Amino acid sequence: MTDVDIDYLKSWTGRERSIADIITPRLASSLNAVLDIDKPVAAGKAAPVGIHWCLAPDIAPMSQIGPDGHPARGNFLPPVPFPRRMWAGGDLTFTGDFRIGDEVVRRSTIEDIVLKTGRSGEMIFVTVRHRYTTPRGEALNERQDLVFRKLETSGAAGQPAAAPPPQAAVHTRKIEATSVLLFRYSAITFNGHRIHYDEPYVKNEENYPQLIFHGPLQANLLLDLATELRNGEIPQNFAFRSVHPLFAGGRISLNARPQESGTSLWMADQAGGVTMIANC
Repeated sequence: MTDVDIDYLKSWTGRERSIADIITPRLASSLNAVLDIDKPVAAGKAAPVGIHWCLAPDIAPMSQIGPDGHPARGNFLPPVPFPRRMWAGGDLTFTGDFRIGDEVVRRSTIEDIVLKTGRSGEMIFVTVRHRYTTPRGEALNERQDLVFRKLETSGAAGQPAAAPPPQAAVHTRKIEATSVLLFRYSAITFNGHRIHYDEPYVKNEENYPQLIFHGPLQANLLLDLATELRNGEIPQNFAFRSVHPLFAGGRISLNARPQESGTSLWMADQAGGVTMIANC
């Protein structure tokens, strides 16, 4: 039987907060650099795809940082007692656009908190709804799914390898999965989660074999590929789900296959196993 007071955690459901931020030329240039896009930026022009994941981060003083590098839980997010935190997935519905120079307001709401039991034990899923508004109105409605898990002594070593894709890719883009890439994305998103840059921590404390790719970085790369395949038009709807950890080192790939109902996309690790799936 669980010792988690799920009813207490559920009392966070409905909690809201609003944060404003500005899409500066420097932020836009930084994301372009991380995505390896050589494109000039200028006020009033379209912001890089995925810029919303760089906006309005949690900026907590060092005295309020938890052991994993994130702001301590219990303020906006519930005080989930499980130490591992990962992005499980989410979906995006674009109703407008983001432009360089925009002041953007993100209104966030805790929609649901659920305790589940899987092969790896108990997990707590927290669903957060983000609504982004620019001076022209609402630009994006995002659902974000976070999963919290207990530590496992075997880390990823006890997990099966990522499954191969169910179908062949029509479009593939290779990238180097370097620690520098992870660090730069952490920097532009002000993400202090130590699993992305602190190798001793991720190996000794969370029992993973290597640094872990950010969920939003994988999603951003796939969203960028989907946009490229649409000749620069961002998909109105984009849904994604993490299915296996993606670790740093070697070459990984972004893959896409057009379908009758849209486009299937997936991220593959160094051995070709699928780590994130998406569709639009």
